[in-house]
Amino acid sequence: MAESPDPRTAAPQVAQLQAEPHWRTLDFISDLHLQPSEPQTVEAWRSYLARSTADAIFILGDLFEVWVGDDALDEPGSFEAECAAVLQEAAQQRPLFFMVGNRDFLAGDDFLRRSGMTGLSDPSLLQWAGPRILLSHGDALCLDDVEYQQFRAVSRSAAWQRQLLAQPLAARRAIGKSARSESEQRKQSGAPYADADAQMSSTWMQAVQAPWLIHGHTHRPADHALGDGKWRIVLSDWHIDAAEHRAEVLRVTPQGWQRLPPEQA
Repeated sequence: MAESPDPRTAAPQVAQLQAEPHWRTLDFISDLHLQPSEPQTVEAWRSYLARSTADAIFILGDLFEVWVGDDALDEPGSFEAECAAVLQEAAQQRPLFFMVGNRDFLAGDDFLRRSGMTGLSDPSLLQWAGPRILLSHGDALCLDDVEYQQFRAVSRSAAWQRQLLAQPLAARRAIGKSARSESEQRKQSGAPYADADAQMSSTWMQAVQAPWLIHGHTHRPADHALGDGKWRIVLSDWHIDAAEHRAEVLRVTPQGWQRLPPEQA
């Protein structure tokens, strides 16, 4: 039996996105983990979308704490439907792009249509007036989280998703609630998040000649200089309702990037 290729050295399939010629200011956010129990974070996100002056906004995964299927949008008064309406309004002002994460990977075409966003494959290469930028949620890069990588391989299959989505919405909401509880217990235990694998990150960037890689997932916002003008730029999670208040927008122009609080972006 042939051995599986080493993911650290295997070049990924990368989708291409060509920016509009006039784009000069781009915003990137991820890991907002929106949920009804954190209204301050939801309101900060809503206000940011209404106020942003960016030419385009990129949401790189885990916009929601959990997404149990697009049919949640049809439930009267649902949180999902309210959020889709906010996105639809914002999308009328500027393009919005969305890449699924490990919490909202079940978000599908109906959600994109109802929210007015354009879906992005993971990873995607953005070509624009500035440096070529490789975009990812980041979870696929965290190879040290072996248990999660095993779950990811199974849960991204069409068969697994069909089986889950065939269950009643109420049952899926219960599964989502259980998953959130387990995640919170892990967080309270102090278990660290795995970081992106350095060799795999380098392989991805080299494969498409992208000097910048922007991703989220790890909840470790930082700018990692990789040498030769290459950077791995990690987005911040949003957690405004907690005692440790954190939220950032990464604003990128052809001249560079800066991290802004959402109320200033």
